[in-house]
Amino acid sequence: MKLVFDTNTIISRLLIPNSLPSKALDLGFNRGQILVSDAVLNELADVLSRKKFDKYISIEDRQAFLRLFIHTTKRIEIVHSVELCRDPKDDKFLDLAMNGEADYMVSGDQDLLEMNEIGKTKIVTPSAFIRIK
Repeated sequence: MKLVFDTNTIISRLLIPNSLPSKALDLGFNRGQILVSDAVLNELADVLSRKKFDKYISIEDRQAFLRLFIHTTKRIEIVHSVELCRDPKDDKFLDLAMNGEADYMVSGDQDLLEMNEIGKTKIVTPSAFIRIK
């Protein structure tokens, strides 16, 4: 199974280990291959470097998390881009899903969830993903 997770879901894995997004990401690693693109990794690195997270987790632990995440995911080259999302900043996840031929995108972002799917990729909440058999 090929999977795309949005940045907030990935960040939740680090900050709130027992949350539904965290459980969904862990399940994703167990069920299939997590896909990433340069744009998604750049956003993740940018968010993880923000000072607002210093009070929750050290920058060293955030950097270690990012290195491990990069090592355990599959990088997809974006050949075809789209401009379909109500929030243009979220198009990078749609690009990744389409270019990587993902089965599911897991997100809590309403701008993505309201689309329901793109191509063969179903867009679901972390809770819905956990219920998929």
